[in-house]
Amino acid sequence: MRYLLVNKPYEVLTQFTDEHGRATLKDFVPVPNVYPVGRLDFDSEGLLLLTDDKQLQHRLSDPRFKVPKTYWAQVEGLVSEAALQQLRQGVQIKEGRTAPGEAAAIPEPAQLWPRHPPIRYRASIPTNWLEIQISQGMNRQVRKMCAAVGLPCLRLVRAAIAGLPLGDLQPGQWRDLTPAEVQLLRQAPGPAARRLR
Repeated sequence: MRYLLVNKPYEVLTQFTDEHGRATLKDFVPVPNVYPVGRLDFDSEGLLLLTDDKQLQHRLSDPRFKVPKTYWAQVEGLVSEAALQQLRQGVQIKEGRTAPGEAAAIPEPAQLWPRHPPIRYRASIPTNWLEIQISQGMNRQVRKMCAAVGLPCLRLVRAAIAGLPLGDLQPGQWRDLTPAEVQLLRQAPGPAARRLR
């Protein structure tokens, strides 16, 4: 069995083929017969797991298991305590009401890489960072949650799954998981390794 951790770059599809010629995982991961655990949108970045272990893939992807996923979101505007409280209680989006999440305002993550192309800078509109942890998997859920509380999401990075952090991998880099990390994932949704501030 293979278990890989990948830092998916911005504007790369979470699949190995594309009939339109867009960048895919095949451009970065030369390992055959591994498949993504869940999805990470084309315009999102960060931690993606690949494996040929179908049982673990199902356990980590199926919303019934409530596996926590942690994201860093760069948002437009000032983050108020009221907005954070709404995110923590769950918000109404088109697909329905989201389950309560964990949310905290954070400084820009120190280990974050520059995005190419960069976010368009506008002097009149401040941006801030949130750390959000959810255990659902609605389509584009974090972006929709941020929009619902008046904080449009400009950049979204998945930082951890089930307490397993991305670490210092740069965009497009990947590595095999250690046996201890695989065991951590098998025990998910155990306590996250790092709680939100």
